[in-house]
Amino acid sequence: MLIPALATPPAPPLAPASRSSAEIALDFPDRTLTYRELAAEAREVAGGLAGVERVAVWAHSTVEAVVAIVGALLAGVPVVPINPKIGERELAHIMSDSSPDLVLDGTLPSGPPVEVRALDPETPALIIYTSGTTGPPKGVVLPHRALSSNLDALATAWEWTADDVVVHALPLFHVHGLGIGVLGPLRRGGTVKHLGKFSVAAASEALSGGGVMFGVPTMYSRIAAEVEADPSLAAGFSAARLLVSGSAALPATVHERITAATGQRVVERYGMSETLMNTSVRASGDRRPGTVGLPLDGVEVRLVDDGGEIGEIEVRGPNLFLEYLNRPDATAAAFVDGWFRTGDMAVLDPDGYVRIVGRRATDLIKSGGYKIGAGEIENALLEHPGVAEAAVTGEPDEDLGERIVAWIVPAPGAFPAEAELADHVARLLSPHKRPRVVRFLEALPRNDMGKVLKRSLGA
Repeated sequence: MLIPALATPPAPPLAPASRSSAEIALDFPDRTLTYRELAAEAREVAGGLAGVERVAVWAHSTVEAVVAIVGALLAGVPVVPINPKIGERELAHIMSDSSPDLVLDGTLPSGPPVEVRALDPETPALIIYTSGTTGPPKGVVLPHRALSSNLDALATAWEWTADDVVVHALPLFHVHGLGIGVLGPLRRGGTVKHLGKFSVAAASEALSGGGVMFGVPTMYSRIAAEVEADPSLAAGFSAARLLVSGSAALPATVHERITAATGQRVVERYGMSETLMNTSVRASGDRRPGTVGLPLDGVEVRLVDDGGEIGEIEVRGPNLFLEYLNRPDATAAAFVDGWFRTGDMAVLDPDGYVRIVGRRATDLIKSGGYKIGAGEIENALLEHPGVAEAAVTGEPDEDLGERIVAWIVPAPGAFPAEAELADHVARLLSPHKRPRVVRFLEALPRNDMGKVLKRSLGA
């Protein structure tokens, strides 16, 4: 059965923003706001949104963008965060699909300050547009209930308190940077330290007094490389309370390099726009490379397979979205008996830890009668000294059904042979998982969150 709706409305996700406090809430490169100042400005924005049913906010990495979003959430007005780098066609689609009454870009509305009030937990809070890899982007409608419950579950898993300063440079149009990286610290009553633009030196300095860092694998790869080249940069990362990675799998090789250079073991978690966070390694748990830990409190996770050890992850719980905006067909297709079908494929370790092996559409390869996850082959390839980056896809093969294709960015000065890489994978994993084709690139195509755009490979 479905987890029932919460019996009583939770506190609004931004409840601490109503505090009269001199503690720092937002610390951005160009401006800092205390909780008292944030509450005052956000309540005026909320007053200026009277009569507005939906608002779009250009999600620049600025205090003004955060104040606009916080004000809208306090007013109970759903927010459509807009990627500042968005293209014309995608912008036109999002504006047409979401039909905001108002678009905010720096200049904020102002009205009589509203009083902070408890909202119906099913009130839409954010409408996050997906990356659109299988068609036009879909608007994921996230209610206050999902944000509140998920942020509280993460607080338990990460031992997250008001004492934590969360350091990151993530974009604010996505659930990672905005939902977890901004609303998370504000719900705890801690500080958001946004770097504006990511640099290893700036992150190290920001973490030097302790704190929590949120990042994506490309950032941690840069940290590993720069700290190895300049060990003085290690001090800040060594002082951090927690280093958290998400939005894509962190290669095991990067895990080990970070640990060797800083003494820290990175915590991985797994989530998506439709579900927020589903699983995580606990702060006090076994930080095992290649795994995303256990289900968060209140979240149920199951693997559904059609034979073999790899299964599709399905999720249910209070963290789920309400619907895809204007897409009842897509919403219905995404659920089965109340379980959300993520499209992500995984295996379970004996102790229940989840290991993601890829997306059903792009990362599950059926070759020679075997079901093979692209992720484990990518991790194996990254252990070869001649490989800097790797992506694995499948392509049609008359004999095998699909053959494994490896897309390789060589390490500087390295020229690994195709047969050498295939033998390397066969030795680490098994012969049927070796790449049949190897293609070399100067760089892998990635989106703003660092995810490899596999549908662009070979285009």
